[in-house]
Order: sequence, then C-alpha cells, then structure tokens
Amino acid sequence: MDENNRADKQLLMKGIKRMGICLLLMFLGPSLLHFTFYNDDKPLYIPLLIISIIICIAAIAMLFIGLNTILNSIFKKKK
Repeated sequence: MDENNRADKQLLMKGIKRMGICLLLMFLGPSLLHFTFYNDDKPLYIPLLIISIIICIAAIAMLFIGLNTILNSIFKKKK
C-alpha cells in the first residue's frame, strides 16, 4: 500500500477518544434527564434540567466532531 493512502493514526485515535466521550455523554444526558423528570418537585429541578439538556446537546456535538475527525484521518491527503 502506498504511504499516502494510509490513515493518520494519531488523528484517528483522537477521533476514537472523542467518540468514547460521546458514548459517555449519550448515556449520562438522558439518564440525568429521566431522573430530573421524575423528581420535578425537588428544589434543584430547573438546574438539573438545564444541565441534562446541555449534556444531551454536547453528546450530539461530540458525535459530529468525532465522526468528522475520523473521516479527516481517513480521507485527507497529506501535503
């Protein structure tokens, strides 16, 4: 195989780490949101709701960032 057609391994590992963070956030966000909705009479309802929604949005963002990093490591040509 030609050296120019190989994936950038450091960039690939960075993308895989980002996907791991995304996986963690994908479980943490909805779990916290579910917990928050079942405890709506508690005084920390609004702050927990805001934090859980931010975590869910961060999971989606990390998904796109991680996939973009992995695709860049595979398809970008080195100069």
